[in-house]
Amino acid sequence: MESISTLLMFEGQAEEAMNFYTSLFEDSSVLSLQRYEDSGKVMFASFSLQGQIFKCIDSTVKHGFTFTPAMSIYVEFESTDQLDHVYSQLLAEGTVLMPLDSYFFSSRFAWITDKYGVSWQLNYAKP
Repeated sequence: MESISTLLMFEGQAEEAMNFYTSLFEDSSVLSLQRYEDSGKVMFASFSLQGQIFKCIDSTVKHGFTFTPAMSIYVEFESTDQLDHVYSQLLAEGTVLMPLDSYFFSSRFAWITDKYGVSWQLNYAKP
């Protein structure tokens, strides 16, 4: 086995989402991008968020499903300022599943779905 990574399937927003995500985290970048010749949409791309590799595509087929909060990207932050910044950016046009607050398991945590439908759990890693 060479590698294991997360693949995010979009319906026309893969490049926009990938660029948005890489803009939010330091040491993040687009690693590769292949487009469909006819539409210019993403046939296959990979990007890194602080060393974690993700892959994404734009589906050419309309599906009866999208992302679900049952699978989310979990991010641990070293500072509350970092968490607050990413939270505000991801929340724009998104929805709150658990508001940014203190919980019995974390001093600062939020669970949101961004404007693309991707679920994010954001946690301050310090007690």
